[in-house]
Amino acid sequence: MLGPLCVGFSAFRVEDWTPDEGAPDLWKLLDKAVCRKGRDSRGRIAVADSKKLKLSNQSKTRHPLTHLERGVLAFGGLLGGGSETGEPRSGEPVGASGGAEVPGQDLTTDELLFGALGVHLESHPLVCAGRRRRCRWRARRRRTRSRGTCWRWRARGRVWSRWALACIAVGESEFNEAVRTGGSKAHLTTRCFARYLRRVVERWGDGSDEVRVVCDRHGGRTSYASMIGTAVRGLGCGVETLEETERCSRYVISGGASPEEQGVHVQFRPEAEEAHLPVALASMTAKMVRELSMARFNRYWCARMPELKPTAGYVQDARRWLEDLDGVMYDDEREAMVRQA
Repeated sequence: MLGPLCVGFSAFRVEDWTPDEGAPDLWKLLDKAVCRKGRDSRGRIAVADSKKLKLSNQSKTRHPLTHLERGVLAFGGLLGGGSETGEPRSGEPVGASGGAEVPGQDLTTDELLFGALGVHLESHPLVCAGRRRRCRWRARRRRTRSRGTCWRWRARGRVWSRWALACIAVGESEFNEAVRTGGSKAHLTTRCFARYLRRVVERWGDGSDEVRVVCDRHGGRTSYASMIGTAVRGLGCGVETLEETERCSRYVISGGASPEEQGVHVQFRPEAEEAHLPVALASMTAKMVRELSMARFNRYWCARMPELKPTAGYVQDARRWLEDLDGVMYDDEREAMVRQA
C-alpha cells in the first residue's frame, strides 16, 4: 500500500554443467560459503526465502535486516562495477565477468547498493528526502569478501564465469498508472517478469548452452504461455508448453537459429525459493531494496512528526499509519504516496 513494489532477479552460469545432471543445486556447489539458515557455526552467509531471514522488528539482539543485508551485500559486492550491457536502466541485470582482476565493490550505503543493482527510486521528495543509510553489517566483512572472491573459482571445481543481480523498484505513480491501464497488480508483476525474461533471451538465448529460468508461481495461476509469448514478441522465438500442472508449469523458448541451440527453459513453481538459490537470492534482494526504501520514507515522515511510529507499508499497518497522520498530511501528498491496489 505504501512504498515501491520490488521484483528481484539473479542469474548464475555454471561451467561444465549438462542438462543430464538436472537442475544444479547451488547450495551444495557453494556450501563452503553459503547456507540456508541465519545462525551457522561456520560463519557462512545465509541465502533463503527473505520471509524466513528477516528478523522481527522487536528483536533486541540483532537488527531485523542483519541476514538479508549480509547476503545481498556479499553477492552485490562481487558485481565489481562491470556491467555486461553498459550503464543499466532501472532493474536491468548488472553482471560480473569471470576474471581475477574484476574488483569488488564496498557497498557502504543504500545509494551504492541501489546503483549496483540498477535500482532507480521514483523521483518525488517524499521518498528521496531521506538521508542515505549506511549499511549496518560490519562483522566478518573482510573475511567474507575474500571468501566471496573464491566463489567463482572453487565451487566444487565449477567456474562462475558470469552472473548477474538486479531489482526493479516500481514507484507509487507508476504502480497506480499500471493498475489503471492494466486492471490489477498481477498485470504489473507480469510486466516486470517480461522485462527480465526478454533480457535473458536477448543476452543468453542464442548460444549452445541451455538456459533455465525459474520463477515463483504467481498466485494460483498455472498457465503462462501467453505471458511468455508477449515477453519475447518480435524476437523470432517460439514458445512450447511442456507441462502445466499444480506442481510445475514448464515451457521452452526456441529461435531455431541452429541445431545446436538449446533454447531457454522457463518454469513456474510454488515455493521456488526453497528449491533454487538464485530465486532465494532474488527474493532477498527485492526485500532488501524495499526495506531500505521504506527506511528513507520513515526518516522523512518521522522528522516531520517525531512521535509518529514507522510503518512497513503493508495494508493493515499502512492504514494505521495514515490515520496517525490525519490532519498533518496534505491530500496531494496522500495521493502521491498510496498505491491503489
